Amino acid sequence: MLRLSSLLENVTSVGITGHIRPDGDCVGSTLGLYNYITENYPDISTDIYIGEFSESFNFLKNSDKIVHNYTGNTKQYDLFFVLDCGDLKRMGDADGLFNAAKKTVCIDHHISNASFADENYIVPDASSASELVFNTMEEDKISKETAECLYMGIAHDTGVFQYSCTSAGTMQAAGILMEKGINFSKIVDETYYQKTFHQNQILGRALLESITFLDGKAIVSVIKKDTMNLYEVTPKDLDGIVNQLRVTKGVECAIFMYEVASQQYKVSLRSNELVDVSKIAMHFGGGGHVRAAGCEMNGNMYDVINNLSAKIEEQIEAANV
Repeated sequence: MLRLSSLLENVTSVGITGHIRPDGDCVGSTLGLYNYITENYPDISTDIYIGEFSESFNFLKNSDKIVHNYTGNTKQYDLFFVLDCGDLKRMGDADGLFNAAKKTVCIDHHISNASFADENYIVPDASSASELVFNTMEEDKISKETAECLYMGIAHDTGVFQYSCTSAGTMQAAGILMEKGINFSKIVDETYYQKTFHQNQILGRALLESITFLDGKAIVSVIKKDTMNLYEVTPKDLDGIVNQLRVTKGVECAIFMYEVASQQYKVSLRSNELVDVSKIAMHFGGGGHVRAAGCEMNGNMYDVINNLSAKIEEQIEAANV
C-alpha cells in the first residue's frame, strides 16, 4: 500500500489535482491531502489545482487556497498527485503540470483507470478516492480539518454509505474520521442533501419529464441548455438528479443527460444490480464504476438514448438468461 511518509521523503514541492467538474469526493480527497501535507510537512511547498465546485464545500479548511484557473501552467513539482481521475483526459488543464512534474502519483478507484502515473494506487472496489487517501496517511496525524474533507468525500461517493461500494473498511475509516470531532451530520446535510430553490426546481423538472422504458427497468431524463438557462442553473446544480432517478421502484438503470452544446450531451449512468454501467460508458469513450459511470455523446437526443438503451438491454437480457 502507498504511504505518504515514504513518498514525501526528500520532496520540496508538491502539486495536487483531481478531475474536471469536481464532485464531493474529488474536492474532499484533494483538499484532505493538501491539508495533511501542509499541516504535517510545512517545509514542503504545496499547491492544489481543481475547477470550480459547489459553494457548499467552501467551509472546508483552505478551500480558499485552491487555484481554479491554471490553463497553460507548467510549473515543475518534485511530486504531483492526481486524485479521483480515471484518465489523462479527465485531468483537463492540469495536464501541463502533470507532464512537467519530476514524479507523478495517481490515487483512484475507477475501474477504467489504466495506471497512467509513475506510481499508482488504484483500487476499483474502493468506495472513494477519499478512502484511499485516508489509507495512505498516519491516523494520529490526521487533524479534524483533514477529517472533514475525507469524510465528506467518502459520504458523497457512497451515497451516504448506501451504495454497494461501501465496505467494512469504508465504515471503519469513517468511524476513525468521526472520532476526530467532526460534525458529520452537518457535513452530510449541508453538502449532500441540502439544495437551493433553483436546484429543487430543476430536479422537479427532470423528474416530471422523465420516461421509463425496457418494461420499466430503465429510466431517462434530459435537460436542454435552454431549460438550464430558464432555471438559472449550471452543471454543478444537477448533482443528485441521476441518483433520484435510480431509486424509482422497478428501475435497474437510470440515465440522466444534459446538453453541453448543440448535439452534445454529458451522460450520467447509475444502476442497482444487473447492469455494469462502466462497460457502457467505456464503450462510448467514458468510464467510471460498475454502478456509477459517465461519458459524453454526440448526436440528437433520441439517437443518444437509443444507443444507450441497446447496451442496457443487452446486459439485462444476459442477466435474465
